[in-house]
Amino acid sequence: MTTTPDRWTRSDNPYDWMAREQDPRQSLANPVGEKATLVNYLRHYRLTLELKCEGLDAEQLARRSVPPSTMSLLGLVRHMAQVENHWFERVLKQQPAVEQIYDTPEDNDGDFNGAVADPAVVAEAWATWRDRVASSDAWLDALPEEDLGATVTHRGEQSPIRDILVHMIEEYARHLGHADLLREAVDGRVGQ
Repeated sequence: MTTTPDRWTRSDNPYDWMAREQDPRQSLANPVGEKATLVNYLRHYRLTLELKCEGLDAEQLARRSVPPSTMSLLGLVRHMAQVENHWFERVLKQQPAVEQIYDTPEDNDGDFNGAVADPAVVAEAWATWRDRVASSDAWLDALPEEDLGATVTHRGEQSPIRDILVHMIEEYARHLGHADLLREAVDGRVGQ
């Protein structure tokens, strides 16, 4: 039987692990305007990643899904730090000299391959992800809404900022589907 942390009140809905009024994502409800909507979806999914991983130890976070896959919740955290770094630092901020975080020429899946059951690796992954998210949010906060249609160069093509933000939302949404299954395999927790 799955237990819930003390700070949560169990929801009446069997697919929610906390009562709706305790869900930190509720503060993101009802955005006004296109930029606020895109930013709120992105922040909602980032919070969901944290919630999906909350309360797990290093071994649980690093637990692989189904062989031969190297996917784990810890790998997803590391991967999303790398995604934030690439799209915001390298593409949107146009700083191509910013290095990849985990991937190397020898291992282009370093984000997942290096996700091992070590508390220091877990702490570093969360610190890196939070640092990249804070940097991304600072850039987003300063972006005027009318600039969503402005373009940046990526791989020799012009990409609207709006499209890159939608891609970031898509990237989180896709991987949160993986996180749902990974978390359920660890301790049976589903939903939310």
